[in-house]
Amino acid sequence: MSNLQEDYIRWLEHTHAPFVAKTQERRESFETSSGCEYPPLAGPVKGDLTGQGEATYLNKLGFPGEYPFTRGIYPSMYRGRFWTMRQYAGFASAEESNRRYRFLLEQGVTGLSIAFDLPTQIGYDSDSEMAAGEVGKVGVPVCTTADMDVLLSGIPLDKVSTSMTINSSAACLLAFYLIQADAQGVSWGKLRGTLQNDLLKEFVARGTYIYPPRPSLRITTDIIEFCANEVPNFNAISISGYHIREAGSTAAQEIAFTLANGLCYVEQAVRRGLDVNDFGKNLSFFFNGHNNLLEEVAKYRAARRLWARLMKERFHATNPKALQLRFHTQTAGSTLTAQQPENNIVRTTVQALGAVLGGTQSLHTNSFDEALALPTERSVEIALRTQQILAHESGVADTPDPLAGSYLIESLTDELEAKAQALIEKVDARGGAVGAIEQKFMQGEIARAALQYQRSVEKGEAVVVGVNKFESSSAQEPSLQEIDANAAKVQLKRLAQFRAARDDSALDKSLRELQDAAKGDANLVPKIINALRAKATLGEVCDTMRGVFGEYHEN
Repeated sequence: MSNLQEDYIRWLEHTHAPFVAKTQERRESFETSSGCEYPPLAGPVKGDLTGQGEATYLNKLGFPGEYPFTRGIYPSMYRGRFWTMRQYAGFASAEESNRRYRFLLEQGVTGLSIAFDLPTQIGYDSDSEMAAGEVGKVGVPVCTTADMDVLLSGIPLDKVSTSMTINSSAACLLAFYLIQADAQGVSWGKLRGTLQNDLLKEFVARGTYIYPPRPSLRITTDIIEFCANEVPNFNAISISGYHIREAGSTAAQEIAFTLANGLCYVEQAVRRGLDVNDFGKNLSFFFNGHNNLLEEVAKYRAARRLWARLMKERFHATNPKALQLRFHTQTAGSTLTAQQPENNIVRTTVQALGAVLGGTQSLHTNSFDEALALPTERSVEIALRTQQILAHESGVADTPDPLAGSYLIESLTDELEAKAQALIEKVDARGGAVGAIEQKFMQGEIARAALQYQRSVEKGEAVVVGVNKFESSSAQEPSLQEIDANAAKVQLKRLAQFRAARDDSALDKSLRELQDAAKGDANLVPKIINALRAKATLGEVCDTMRGVFGEYHEN
């Protein structure tokens, strides 16, 4: 018997079998319509490889649920349970967004994903001059505990996993969520979900920052530390390559700059005295599902293998869960076209398929009308049904890592890993992620890649169906989501009522304590929670920290 066969039997008996006994699989057997059985794992397990080939396979691919996790982080992957099906939503008002969340849950969504409006993202209350014209336009406004009460009304936080796309004001939204959990009588230990909380990528690719990079990094680390101690099942950060790709990066750059930012966060947490084997298991990642199906499958596999190696070699992590790259995928908003918008349904399907074949843990599918407006209930339902068809009808979820062993997939996986590693080394040479950001290295690399792609589209070398080829003058614009003009008025009225009912002395005391903590080195999250309990608004908390840290303005 070959070494590979022996290892496969070992994996079946000691990794796969205990996992399946604990989690159960969806069915007793998985078969095609012709009665062909999907094995627990397909691979060269019948003596196909010998000698060096076996060693290479075990070192570079291995088995699902085992280092280096190339083939997935769970032994049975989706045979046990599907990925979490999320739909990103939030608009107009807390009331309207709550109705959309309830609709999505009724349609089979298994996790909420909250979109916040631009003022909330950059730390302004809805009545700020800076918020004029933006309240509720691209997400839901949340300034107070009263807003969060309405937003999550009737949604049991101990039963629903919640993802919050928020960064500069992430500590405030986490605090609002924890206060809401207390109001529902749900212990923090039962909360599941993810806080995006990735400030570095804001400086690289997105721009919704408040404070300069170094104080921003401090707050991010405060949140990681606080969650590790107080909210153990909540992912304190979602290290995001999505926006890096939306800004125009290549797949290799997406892997490299995302993991480079991740390394920076891990370094900061370790310096804080946290155990990498503890907090490491609550790190999560966020990738962009793009159009090139085979490259995307290889991208996810390469990122998973590279992260496991980096965590093992740089930080000496030994806990398998701290070595695993767990990730959410969102299909690519930048690929959606206003021309022939129904074509976006096909694009989204291809992108979602790549994420599933690549082993994602969570998935959001964009709606076909999002190049024109926020999605309607109809377009959101089509997007969700896309995921459900992939899960229940396509068969791709019935065995782990189904494309493993393809000459092309393995070659692409190796090449993307090598390219990403080379870029990470360039970031390291500039002092790590913060130094590379301050020197504009990542931004410059992404800008060049974006320009090169745009030129290829303009020359017709890169075909975008319906845009630079196969145009149509007969396409009709779909019915679009409209934002209620009165929603902002409702929000402003609730905010005014909230301000009028406060104890100013308790409020002032809590904000002074936050200011003093910001001037020192204490963890800021408890002070932020105290201030919000004392009826501070999001804007007041962020302004207090602006007074200490200043604001960042890109040169």
